[in-house]
Amino acid sequence: MLAKVFSSALIGIDAIMVDVEIDIAPGLPAFATVGLPDGAVKESKDRVKAALKNSGYDFPARRITANLAPADIRKEGAAYDLPISIGILAATGTLKGDLLHRYILLGELSLDGGLKPIRGALSMAVAAKRAGLTGLIIPAENAPEAAVVDGIETIGATSLSQVVEFLAGREVIEPYRVDLNGLFSSNSGYGEDFSEVKGQENAKRALEIAASGSHNILMIGPPGSGKTMIARRIPTILPQMSFDEAIETTKIFSVSGFLEKERALMAIRPFRSPHHTISDVGLIGGGSTPKPGEVSLAHNGVLFLDELPEFKKNVLEVLRQPLEDGKVTISRSLLSLTYPARVMLVAAMNPWRCVNLSLLARTKGYKRRQNGGIPRRHQSSRQVLSRLAA
Repeated sequence: MLAKVFSSALIGIDAIMVDVEIDIAPGLPAFATVGLPDGAVKESKDRVKAALKNSGYDFPARRITANLAPADIRKEGAAYDLPISIGILAATGTLKGDLLHRYILLGELSLDGGLKPIRGALSMAVAAKRAGLTGLIIPAENAPEAAVVDGIETIGATSLSQVVEFLAGREVIEPYRVDLNGLFSSNSGYGEDFSEVKGQENAKRALEIAASGSHNILMIGPPGSGKTMIARRIPTILPQMSFDEAIETTKIFSVSGFLEKERALMAIRPFRSPHHTISDVGLIGGGSTPKPGEVSLAHNGVLFLDELPEFKKNVLEVLRQPLEDGKVTISRSLLSLTYPARVMLVAAMNPWRCVNLSLLARTKGYKRRQNGGIPRRHQSSRQVLSRLAA
């Protein structure tokens, strides 16, 4: 028999609809997954088989083919465990009902049939609303995140058997609902504040001017002068995030897997401070399957580069275009993805190490001048030192 259920796939920070088609035919027992799946999707056959048996359902000893359409888009992750399991039950006639084609199904299965959280639930909720479906069925831990999208039902489930009972109409699961205004206000508080900075009036004035227009800024000062401490508090003086900005930022963190469980909506401006050993791919994104980099994770917020001279030259050079365009485009042989990257760049560094002129003056073989004993070939060093002292 043939059955079809709906799921979703991530492309960048957005999601598209995926048709999960299950065909069960006579023949030797086999399980084939087609539709450009990655390793995690191919391994789903073992998780699905164990989850169905441990949940009390029969796994058909026949030839099973799972097709993930469209087939020209790579499918990755374990979120297809639930739709494949439901499709097998529908193809064998165990599960029937009209609800089967009204929801997007997403979820990773444990071997006992429990549902584990996934990445990108917010983007997939937007895709379900765009497709005109009733809603989506996802793990309960992802329900607060997906419920941010208004106009669809977000069904949070904890196990495979609970999803089967709901789709069969034998169990009622109330859609998860959130108070958007309350959620936005409760998640908009910062742990630090710019008002905590004492002194440094000139630096604070410069940062206020830079923050008012989201201008990039470079801070130069000796170690311990408070550059990093002040930089961490810059997001608190930036304008409050709008709801659209919060949704866009939450999508990036959700797709990357960095969204905190207790924070369903990113209502504060992000602050990212990568180490100076970061690679160019880690900063702007990329990889065999392109992922957002630090510059995209700092979208609508602050990207702080501490010890700026320690960063590799090629890493700093790749920042030019994202800073100018406000986005990062990553092209690969199979697809091209664009991630947003509108950031305020804040950099910090120590003063230049000046040449010890007294040691140079005592170096053997140099002809000294009478004004200070400075070697003729190092007159420029003295001039630089004079300018810095002034």
